[in-house]
Amino acid sequence: MKARIVVSAVCVFDAAGRLLTVRKRGTSMFMHPGGKPKAGESAVHAAARELQEEVGIVVDPEDLQLMGVWIADAANEAATDIEATVFTAPGTWTAHPSAEIAEIRWLDLAALARGAALPADLAPLLTDHILPELAALRPGPK
Repeated sequence: MKARIVVSAVCVFDAAGRLLTVRKRGTSMFMHPGGKPKAGESAVHAAARELQEEVGIVVDPEDLQLMGVWIADAANEAATDIEATVFTAPGTWTAHPSAEIAEIRWLDLAALARGAALPADLAPLLTDHILPELAALRPGPK
């Protein structure tokens, strides 16, 4: 039986509509900003705290919108699933790597919709759940 880690994550977009992804130090996969809730902390409060700690974005937890809850293979831990509660942050943002974040990268969703290749270094939560969900929510190319 696989181990399971519970996490909160946030979809953040810039003014060009690109999705923020982050790579933690010592890892190779890009994922959402986010992490594990502290003892007694709700999923939405963990998401807002992690967003501030990891990329310097301050958002009121009440402003985050629930996107869904998914189970996916953990990107950086063998034989482990993550149970991710994923939120979207309203508005558009700029970000900078902080705490354990080594690198940030903005993912161009419009280019993906036009057939651009999906980067091979994305976490399974993104490729298997979030990107298909976002594609279903956004209008396709004209």
